[in-house]
Amino acid sequence: MTSTARKAPWILARSAQAAIAVAAVVDVFRAAAVRDHYLRPTDASLHTSGFIFMIFLYVMTLAIVLFLVWLARSRSNAQALSPGASIPSRGWTIGAWLIPVVNLFVPRRLVLDIGRASSASWEQKRDTTLVNLWWVAWITHALVLVAGGRVAPGSMAFLVVAEALMIVAGVLMGLVIERITALQSAEFGATVPVAPLA
Repeated sequence: MTSTARKAPWILARSAQAAIAVAAVVDVFRAAAVRDHYLRPTDASLHTSGFIFMIFLYVMTLAIVLFLVWLARSRSNAQALSPGASIPSRGWTIGAWLIPVVNLFVPRRLVLDIGRASSASWEQKRDTTLVNLWWVAWITHALVLVAGGRVAPGSMAFLVVAEALMIVAGVLMGLVIERITALQSAEFGATVPVAPLA
């Protein structure tokens, strides 16, 4: 019996999507300011890059928190929609993102498990490809940042590639959030409320 009080986390989804979009845009300005300071170090460029970095840090932290809250809520909904499905615990759903090396592989699997358990309408090829594309863009962004910092600090080529991947990852992450939330919304809308026993 599914509780009629359950519904898809649309407010969390929209909040996370907005924060992710803002973080991606601010990251472009952050990267440009850091590059400018690297090429022409002055007190003014240091102040500007530090200020933009702080804004980015706050916005990115907000985006991460909203995404993880949305993910935890979506996980809970998926468990209610598919009680027999293999869904990770709430602690592991959040904790896997925080453990080095584990966070390069496991979170993708968690999002896939939550998506599949959210609805029988999960399209294996299309929806799994969407999650995989998001994950590849996100991980590749991180690798390009590390490589650029070690191989060619201040390189415009690395900067453009890294920021393009950040924006692509943000857009794809927003689409993943949209897809899972829409699937859950459709499933909860299709649930016939069970009348209480007299």
